Amino acid sequence: MSITLEEEIFGLAVNPFTKSPEMVRRYTLKNSKGMSVSVIQLGAIIQSVILPDAYKKVDDVCLGFDDIASYLANKGAYIGGTLGRVANRVANGEYTFNDTKVSVTKNIQDKFQLHGGFVGFDSVIWEVVQKSAEGVIFRHVSPHGHEGYPGKLTCLITYQLDNENRLWVRYEATTDRSTMVNLSNHAYFNLAGHGSGAKGLAEHTVEIASDHIVDTDELQIPTGKLVDVKDTVFDLRLPVLMRDRLMQFENRQIKGYDNCFVVNGGRVQKSVAKVAKIVHPPSCRVLEVWTDQPGMQFYTANNLTSIVGKNCTKYDKHGSFCVETEKFPDAMNHPEFPSISLEPNEKYRHEVLYWFKVEESWKCCCNNDP
Repeated sequence: MSITLEEEIFGLAVNPFTKSPEMVRRYTLKNSKGMSVSVIQLGAIIQSVILPDAYKKVDDVCLGFDDIASYLANKGAYIGGTLGRVANRVANGEYTFNDTKVSVTKNIQDKFQLHGGFVGFDSVIWEVVQKSAEGVIFRHVSPHGHEGYPGKLTCLITYQLDNENRLWVRYEATTDRSTMVNLSNHAYFNLAGHGSGAKGLAEHTVEIASDHIVDTDELQIPTGKLVDVKDTVFDLRLPVLMRDRLMQFENRQIKGYDNCFVVNGGRVQKSVAKVAKIVHPPSCRVLEVWTDQPGMQFYTANNLTSIVGKNCTKYDKHGSFCVETEKFPDAMNHPEFPSISLEPNEKYRHEVLYWFKVEESWKCCCNNDP
């Protein structure tokens, strides 16, 4: 059996550019293994990821909402949303390029820009240029000057599911003048089920192939340094249990992980490589993250508080995790970081593969049946 695609109406949303209401559709890709992925036109959001565990129990492992109103009401959490033009932080909402100072919007406390500004790529309605079993391709043309960024930026995002339970996400962008681009996605996952909360997340083990993290100040703006993870809570090179690790953040200013881990040697790769592996032993579900990017923001939902999600489920602090592949935050202000500049004759490319597996080897340990 091959991949199937279903299309349905998800709801109405106001287009932030035209101010008119538009129909938002949901596209669901299903494979022969009982896995399905739903994406919606608003923000090119990943709305659900449903798959069975080792015991054929089917759960949605991706946080999200059942309606447009909830996405708009909880916009600040970026749940499932595309991050752009520039994911993560831009210090002081400004940068200098070719001796020209560029000022972008400052949507956080009027101090810095986060995830593209007031109307980031999570808030726009993406047009659908392809919808088939081969995948769904969304397109957005960001006008010159939007949120302060120069250049008309044309972006494509491809979502593709295969029968190996691999969700491929490919980003492409071109511009008509020099600009900055760093796209990502802010899906929140919990392999125990989207509603299993902090208890479910505590049971996960996390492994990230990273020797360094991007050092940041109290506003989480990069200092320009990379810090060795050796002998710190950020050393995830061997699998660690989230329950144990999150307890070690109790006396820290930031209560949990919200860090850009340097992966792939801090360089863009020619093809995807495995950078992280997250396991939920009780269900035997596994998520591997493969990417060609030099960074991955690992976030443990430290700021989520009592959001009501799908099926009236409560989403809380430390009840999910994000694995946002990207170039480093504030890279335009740090020439030593991999560049996020894009010229008119270039194409921005970014590929990430979320590979969901059920590792039967766990069955002997986590099978409680007599």
